[in-house]
Amino acid sequence: MAQQHLEPTDPLAGHAGTLTGDALAGYLRSQATEFLRALRQHRESGGASAASADDPVDAARALRRSVRRISASLHTFRPLLDPDWSESLRPELAWLSGTLGMEHAYESRLERLLLALHRLSGAVFPAQPAGAAVGTAGSPAHPVPAPDRGNLTVGAAKAGALLDRQLTLARTRAHSTALQALGSSRFHAVADHIAVLASEVPLTKTAVTTDLHPMATAAQERLDDAVTALPLVTAGHPYNAEALIHGLSPDPSPHPQDAPWHQVRLLLRLHRYAREVLCGSNPPVELRLLTAGEALDRHRDASEAAAAAAAAARTPRIAPATAYALGVLHADQRHEVEAARFTFQQCWQKQAVST
Repeated sequence: MAQQHLEPTDPLAGHAGTLTGDALAGYLRSQATEFLRALRQHRESGGASAASADDPVDAARALRRSVRRISASLHTFRPLLDPDWSESLRPELAWLSGTLGMEHAYESRLERLLLALHRLSGAVFPAQPAGAAVGTAGSPAHPVPAPDRGNLTVGAAKAGALLDRQLTLARTRAHSTALQALGSSRFHAVADHIAVLASEVPLTKTAVTTDLHPMATAAQERLDDAVTALPLVTAGHPYNAEALIHGLSPDPSPHPQDAPWHQVRLLLRLHRYAREVLCGSNPPVELRLLTAGEALDRHRDASEAAAAAAAAARTPRIAPATAYALGVLHADQRHEVEAARFTFQQCWQKQAVST
């Protein structure tokens, strides 16, 4: 199989001039400023009665966006930053990003599963109301449109109702957790650190003379190595029966095949953010990276949806028809996992052949 690598025209391989710690400091300051702006928007929209319901949703997404970029930069360029400061802040940024993202994840998972149930049943899913948005901390969550149970079999209807109860409860808890987190002393400590970062970046003494490119290239090489280690040949068909090899296992842990793909998704994100540091907040668009990222996002979403269907099927004393519908739904989502892997493989290998 052809060696997997990023195209030689990638900016990491041939950026004009030398970028040092000063460029990293400028990027971190800009992301910290974006965080503070989003935080102010979130507080203002959450307390204003006339504010649009989308405002706190957009603000929370902007918070997560800047937090992810700051965290990624602390990871990729950690030799240029004060080690005590960066190593203490990174876990807090991961906690904040994860906490703010859970409600959206449960909302999207429920919608995905209900849509799949209707597709598998040949039913038409009701249209999302115009302007509806996924709920995020600071605003009430918009409910997923209730399916027309009359168009479903009994088992599918009950499976949908069970998933609705379980995931809506999880989403509500995630919403409360996010609200509590945003009012906690832990969050205020993180916000204080980022506020200082907006004006002062704790670089090491040698950072201003150290080239950023080797560290960004190292992030790219970690991605290349992880992609090369993926079972791309096994994923060479849209449906890989091995995906179901542990499908009836009593172990509720995530599917063992998924972890390397999730890792590639993380490394691809780190690579993209390193490109932003070198090229500015609006780097040249790489369609290959966008396509690969979208495929890995679909892979993650389908994997988590399959796990949710399997968890629902373990609910005690459910009817056999309900369990059967959930089993079909689980298999359908594992099929989606394999289709996402196939899309990623086609995207990645097509570029490898052309280079």
